[in-house]
Amino acid sequence: MDLTVLQFLAAPFAASLILTGIHAYLGVHVVERGVIFVDLSLAQFAALGAAVAVLLPISGGDPHSSLAYWISLAFTVLGALLFSTIRGHQARIPQEAVIGICYAVASAAAILAMSKATSESEHLKDMLVGNILAVSWYDVGHTALLYGAIGAFHYVFRHKFLTISMDPARAQAEGIAIRFWDFLFYASFGFVVTSSVSIAGVLLVFCYLIVPSVGAMLYAESIGARLAIGWSMGTIVSAAGVYLSLLIDLPTGATIVCTFGAALVIMALARPLIRQQVLSRRRLGPASVELPVEQGSRQSHTASSKSRP
Repeated sequence: MDLTVLQFLAAPFAASLILTGIHAYLGVHVVERGVIFVDLSLAQFAALGAAVAVLLPISGGDPHSSLAYWISLAFTVLGALLFSTIRGHQARIPQEAVIGICYAVASAAAILAMSKATSESEHLKDMLVGNILAVSWYDVGHTALLYGAIGAFHYVFRHKFLTISMDPARAQAEGIAIRFWDFLFYASFGFVVTSSVSIAGVLLVFCYLIVPSVGAMLYAESIGARLAIGWSMGTIVSAAGVYLSLLIDLPTGATIVCTFGAALVIMALARPLIRQQVLSRRRLGPASVELPVEQGSRQSHTASSKSRP
């Protein structure tokens, strides 16, 4: 690979690292809250906002204009407000049902809006899989600053966000205003999604959010370990996906999505083998590696340990 190709791939790869950093963290919250498709739904709200903006004469038909960004953000914040008012353990209607309905309606509305725009197929494709190869260093810098600010916000208030996600009963007992902090969580999430969709598209954003977190859950229980595994996985898969798309001449976004899927399958298949090795080491002595195992396995191991002379 010559220097020119490396220079061409540098900005897209940097953008993928930034996406990995923020989305792997947010994915931990999403998985723990059990609202797996909230990212898809908010991303579709952002795409609907961009589609509406394209129809406005002052936008010039550009889905990446400043006007399209702010309209997308407004639609996403409305979605965040809706989701923050309905929590799965309190509401009569499950939160995932509301999220799914919103996703379907927003998707259909975006298709209807795009049907009235010129080059509708290109706009729809752009919203779904994006064009991360077209990202510029200005986009990388702007996105890094925005995501850095959101990351700092979540770090400062990490106790509230993590408590609500991991143990909502404890959050309620501590007197945390759950709906208010839920809105702040989904609103900050909306800022991330709005920018990410314009760079990478709906499908790739969803993969960056969910797949590293799910992969990390296979091997770790603590938040720190999950983040380390998720960030490592996202970095490796991003590099492999960008390289493969250029090598085989395939759409970059779709290639990264498929690479994420393949990596998750490999991790899932490898887990039983690694867990068996860990259990064998435990029988011989203290283990240097800790993996989450099923409750039954823990109980049987404890029982067998107690029965030894």
